[in-house]
Amino acid sequence: MRKLLIALAFVASPVAAQDHPDLSGFWAPDFGPVERPQELMDKLPDDVGMVEDTGVEEFPRGEFGELVLTPFAEDQAIEWYPETEMSIARVCLPPGIVYSLQGPFPFEIHQFDDVIVIRYEYFDQTRLVFMDGREHPGEGYPHSKMGFSTGRWEGEELIVETTHLAASTITNNGLNHTDGIVMRERYRLSDDGEQLMATQWFRDREVIENDGARFISWSKREGEHVYPYECDPSFALEYQGIGAE
Repeated sequence: MRKLLIALAFVASPVAAQDHPDLSGFWAPDFGPVERPQELMDKLPDDVGMVEDTGVEEFPRGEFGELVLTPFAEDQAIEWYPETEMSIARVCLPPGIVYSLQGPFPFEIHQFDDVIVIRYEYFDQTRLVFMDGREHPGEGYPHSKMGFSTGRWEGEELIVETTHLAASTITNNGLNHTDGIVMRERYRLSDDGEQLMATQWFRDREVIENDGARFISWSKREGEHVYPYECDPSFALEYQGIGAE
């Protein structure tokens, strides 16, 4: 994967398009209250269910914000227990982008004319957003935790559409999406360029009856870098020890 990213960097234009905002840099999540631009929020569908779990916040078992679960999803969530997830076999399995986007870890954006590369610290994941106008592939294309993403500019906002996502987590308490989920993100810079704000919209009718959405924001940290995540499976033993006390 690293060789592929290096090759893409050489093929892509070395400078981001000048008539669009430059999102390049290191972005760390905002943990405090953030004013949400009303214009950005108004572009979400009217019947969307907000999920307020961004950052270090985690929903308790049985809480899913404004999402309306299908009977299938409810049955699956009832069977979920944190002790099952926090096992040596599962603790280092990376989540998909639907969940990990809102997590408490930073990322780096490398922006070029025809591709945007995003390096997430969380589980050392890398995402490509194709900006060259290509279509999404057909059903036979492989699904992955990052999916297949295309982007376009709508004024000052970056719109990212993602398909071909492998089944994974929506909320970290038993609500999982299928491989039929679709996701749309809308990114906007603050006027001073020091804050990146986004809405994340997703739809998966097999598990939620309404559309879901999050609002997420990050602040620029000049001179900082993404570090290796290096998940240690032995953390599961530590967790089990705490739970047994």
